[in-house]
Amino acid sequence: MAPPPGGEKPIASNRRAFHDYKIEDRMEAGLVLTGTEVKSLRANGASLVDGYVRLKGHEAYLINVHIPPYEQGTFFSQHQPRRDRKLLLHARELKRLIGTLQEKGLTLLPLRLYFKRGLVKAELGLARGKKLYDKRESIKKREAQREAARYARRSS
Repeated sequence: MAPPPGGEKPIASNRRAFHDYKIEDRMEAGLVLTGTEVKSLRANGASLVDGYVRLKGHEAYLINVHIPPYEQGTFFSQHQPRRDRKLLLHARELKRLIGTLQEKGLTLLPLRLYFKRGLVKAELGLARGKKLYDKRESIKKREAQREAARYARRSS
């Protein structure tokens, strides 16, 4: 099997974030993980549904992301599934985030996890919450695009 374009192998994505939030900006960050976490990501994947990023001092942490325990690991080598995981960002990226997150209504969410050149990376999105009518509008647009695609397939 050929590797995907860009050398990225997807692990998990947060489809819920695209429904509930309007993504204004994206960035990539590395993660500080233990060995069993990496092995578990390769075997089982992860869940980003309730995850978010919190800034503590001059560091960023990924909170509430579930990485299941590694099945072949021993009792002593296991990790906690929902522990806080440090994100690796450049100092200038952190300063920009600290300034941007002061703005009311913005939050930082994990959009997807993937392997890039053997390392686990997280794509983070600077997001603003959608109102109910915005969500309905997004659903209408998506349905219209699907209908147009169906019509184009039938007519050709």
